[in-house]
Amino acid sequence: MSDAAADTPEDQPLLTNEPLERFAAGLDFPLDHFQRKGIIALSEGRSVLVAAPTGAGKTLVGEFALWHALKRGRKAFYTTPIKALSNQKFHDLRALHGEENVGLLTGDNVINGEAPLVVMTTEVLRNMLYEQSSTLHGLDAVVLDEVHYLADRDRGAVWEEVIIQLPLQVTIAALSATVSNAEEFGAWLADVRHGCDVIVSELRPVPLEHHYAVNDKLYPVFRSGARGAGGKKASDADKEKAVQARGGRPNPEVLMLERKAGQRNRVTRKGNRVGGGIRLRYPSRADITRMLAQRKWLPAITFIFSRAACDDAVEQVVSSGVQLTTVEERERIREIVRRRTDILPTADLTMLGYGAWLHSLERGVAAHHAGMVPVFKETVEELFSAGLVKMVFATETLALGINMPARTVVIERLEKWNGKRHELLTPGQFTQLTGRAGRRGKDTVGHAVVSYQRDVEFEVVAGLVGRRTERLVSRFAPSYNMAVNLLRRQGVEDAIELLGQSFAQYQADGQSTGRADEIAKNQRALEGYAAHLHSDHGDFEEYWSIRRELSRIEADGAKTRRARRTAAVEEAIETLRPGDVIQVPGGRRGQTMLAAVVTTTSAKSGTPLATVVTEDRRQTRVGPREFDRPPEPVGFVRLPNKGGPRQPAYRKAVQRLLFDVDPKGSGRLEDIPVDQHLTEQVSDLRARLREHPVHDDPNLHEIEVWARRYDELKGKSDRLERTMRHRTQSLVTAFTSIIDLLTGLGYLDETPAPTEEGMRLAGLYAETDLVLAECLRWGVFDGLNAAELAAMASVFTFEARRDDGPPVHIPTTRLHDAVDAAERHLQRIVDLETMAALPATRDLDATFMEVVYRWARGADLDRALGTTDMTPGDFVRATKMVADLVRQIRDSSDGPLRATAREANDLLVRGVVAY
Repeated sequence: MSDAAADTPEDQPLLTNEPLERFAAGLDFPLDHFQRKGIIALSEGRSVLVAAPTGAGKTLVGEFALWHALKRGRKAFYTTPIKALSNQKFHDLRALHGEENVGLLTGDNVINGEAPLVVMTTEVLRNMLYEQSSTLHGLDAVVLDEVHYLADRDRGAVWEEVIIQLPLQVTIAALSATVSNAEEFGAWLADVRHGCDVIVSELRPVPLEHHYAVNDKLYPVFRSGARGAGGKKASDADKEKAVQARGGRPNPEVLMLERKAGQRNRVTRKGNRVGGGIRLRYPSRADITRMLAQRKWLPAITFIFSRAACDDAVEQVVSSGVQLTTVEERERIREIVRRRTDILPTADLTMLGYGAWLHSLERGVAAHHAGMVPVFKETVEELFSAGLVKMVFATETLALGINMPARTVVIERLEKWNGKRHELLTPGQFTQLTGRAGRRGKDTVGHAVVSYQRDVEFEVVAGLVGRRTERLVSRFAPSYNMAVNLLRRQGVEDAIELLGQSFAQYQADGQSTGRADEIAKNQRALEGYAAHLHSDHGDFEEYWSIRRELSRIEADGAKTRRARRTAAVEEAIETLRPGDVIQVPGGRRGQTMLAAVVTTTSAKSGTPLATVVTEDRRQTRVGPREFDRPPEPVGFVRLPNKGGPRQPAYRKAVQRLLFDVDPKGSGRLEDIPVDQHLTEQVSDLRARLREHPVHDDPNLHEIEVWARRYDELKGKSDRLERTMRHRTQSLVTAFTSIIDLLTGLGYLDETPAPTEEGMRLAGLYAETDLVLAECLRWGVFDGLNAAELAAMASVFTFEARRDDGPPVHIPTTRLHDAVDAAERHLQRIVDLETMAALPATRDLDATFMEVVYRWARGADLDRALGTTDMTPGDFVRATKMVADLVRQIRDSSDGPLRATAREANDLLVRGVVAY
């Protein structure tokens, strides 16, 4: 059931019942139509999916589920995707329902866990279901906040595990941002939960106006003065609906500015340069802050997709003299900061830049990103919510549900780095960010400002506004931990049936229906094509089979030549040595430029790479993709003995050395020997074609056209069938392969049911769970002291943010031996996974070991981080993940290892980590 008419509640009767009115009596604002629908469904015992924009008030539907359970002496859970949200919700609910009624479970924090209302991360609830925890007794309702996290590549499966395993008598309130397939997701929920009301609202309670900042001025994104039906001036709701229906027209004034700017320094077809036109400029961060302050559009959040740029923005705005606070506000800021940071050692505060941070807060300006320690982030959140900090420069992590609504949101750039390249924000990402603008009950309108970007046209900006968000796609896949947990209390057939209830399977089945129709349509077309595949001169099928075989062999020959060429290039790169001078693409000397090799390495895939400094003073990495022939040294230089290629002075010194190189050698690829066997096969097939009677058919060309069409469509149809079989059978196939692998390793018996080692694996929730279980099983952690155990655990949780980080230093001999042993276990598991056609377990990463080891031995934050470029916030988050895994090792072990893990956890969880 979709609330398609929720945008026009005045046309519908007021929905009400007794529980709703009792709940509403405690509110100081009226409930919206979609909220009433959700509350009534929950009060009548039905699950709901509420999909609505950020700030629309969908959380209130979930809060009713908690209130309703408490009033009836029952229990309810509120789950969130991240610990920060859980902590925030915990404090909010304690203020509403009292400390004795609200608990918190986040893995590293347990407060009043048997309370009637408990806030937790979704992973904690998943683990409770597998363990059949007594805390589940009396459970009436579960709120799944931010349930669209189900599409998260790394953690999305957890939401599906929870939904399909919760007892059917438990009511679910699933809260989601708007997604384009909410109805499909709701239909799946209704299928697995025996009913679910789908409530979709796409209208914001506070209308949003969109602006474009260029040349120190703010322009409306859309033509102003929109009219409603009948020529009347449009209401805010009418304007909002018009925008969301893509009915807005881009502001012609801005389009004209863009056209005039395009005429500046224009080059005519004859090559003449034409002057005139205007220059479009970026308003500075300080200027935008002042513009918003003058318009009384603060508080505001400016989203910048770089942590360093957020910190730079704060420094730029503060150094420009911007002052957004009064004397009284500055005193309140100091009081709150003192209260929040009193628990931290002075040395840590100094290392964290406390003085400059406090100074910017007193100016009403702050940064907010994952590189900050939690105490600093949470202080910023409190100050912003209190209206004391007026401008926050944040990365997109702030948009993930943290309660920091603003009057205005500024998006500095519409392009974001995805780990490989810069990509334009999706409509869903844009909507998530701008959804922070407009505070319900405080603002009559919210404002979204996009800054001018030279490489993004204004029409692209306008096109992002109001578009419906992207489709929710399942990331569910069985894992080793999931397999042993499912088989603890049920047989294989029941476990497979449970997997069949996943959203992944539901989507696969839905897609298969459409593919089956397409395959049937293709088959009818193929029958029509086949009627034309006839020759009066002989057997056309025989003739065409020769043609197919000839094409296949020629394609194989071309593939072989490419493979040989690639192998020759890779071999040449591997033999390069530091100081060799080679020619690489992209320079001033024709199509190449000189570059000095600094070092050689390999990508994770094993592909050889060379780090070089080019004659235009750039550091870059080159590999087989950059060369169409093996790189041959054309000279040699003696590299500077100090510094490295990341340093400008080093690159400048190399550039001077390259100027003196006189390139020698051609670098020409020798001819690849011809495969004589292939040549003979091709000659034989061509002779057979010429001798075949069909070859002389005057209608051969026309028949071949139909034959090519037939082959093309047949290939497409075969691929569809393979895809359909893969989609519909992939979960079961993967699960069966996992069972076979675990049985062979002794984690499952022949039943199959978990063995003693399998029960240990059931309590390990790391991405590298099976390798970790093998290391525990074969004593890799035995004999390590507490600090070493903490450092070793980091190998299984940490992933460096880039491949070319600093060299790894392993602090002790025992850890060297442990890492070597873990790598051997990993390689053995990966070999088994390859044979079973399962995804390979990711590499272990020792990058964080030394930092964890120093911290566990008592170093302060500054000494623990040492010379690494890791931010304090990243350190805290990564250390908490290590501590979480150490606790899992503690709980799944006994004897000396259990005691050592307990000690390791205590050493890790202190200072900024314990906050």
